[in-house]
Amino acid sequence: MVAQEFTVDLDKPLVFQVGHLGETYEEWVHQPIVSREGPRFFENDFVESLTRTVWWAIPSIWLPVVCYCVLKSVRMGHALPEIALMVVGGVFIWTLLEYTLHRFLFHIKTKSYWGNTVHYLLHGCHHKHPMDGLRLVFPPTATAILLVPFWNMVAVFATPSITPALFGGGLLGYVMYDCTHYYLHHGQPANDVPKNLKKYHMNHHFRVQDKGFGITSALWDRVFGTLPP
Repeated sequence: MVAQEFTVDLDKPLVFQVGHLGETYEEWVHQPIVSREGPRFFENDFVESLTRTVWWAIPSIWLPVVCYCVLKSVRMGHALPEIALMVVGGVFIWTLLEYTLHRFLFHIKTKSYWGNTVHYLLHGCHHKHPMDGLRLVFPPTATAILLVPFWNMVAVFATPSITPALFGGGLLGYVMYDCTHYYLHHGQPANDVPKNLKKYHMNHHFRVQDKGFGITSALWDRVFGTLPP
């Protein structure tokens, strides 16, 4: 007996459909639909609203948190040069985390119902609808949840007075990443550096999707040999 191939109905909420694609999900999700209009994810309006985020919400919400964390380390007695080093260190750690998550989690291959469903929510939707302007940045609710283990991880390796500034640097790196990511999809850069970065990222979406995992830079792609041709 040959199982009938499942067809996704783009006019209905997608999240609970994509799991039925099974092994064909990988091919389907990497065939982009280039439209600024994003699909509906959920039937419930409130849950649906949580999946849509305007880009400026990211700096508006998280930059005050960055400032609070940095000031906390300042009040604990650290000099400004030390604070600057901690913040830069946090940003640098974020760039590695950005690459690692994108390569090994966001591009994990799935074929089970729940594997496909979770992957679509995490990153698959972005590859299927790369120009959906309201699903380019990470929803603040999900970010807030993920920041708890990230803080705990930093606290394991850093002293109580260093942890806030180092954490703030990592959060600043995330804000820079999300804003850069949005700009690479919807901005029209005039200078060579952002223009080349946009070309680099569009290459990841439309030509070589298993390479070029860096968003804010190609540094870790060079280090780990995933630089696209």
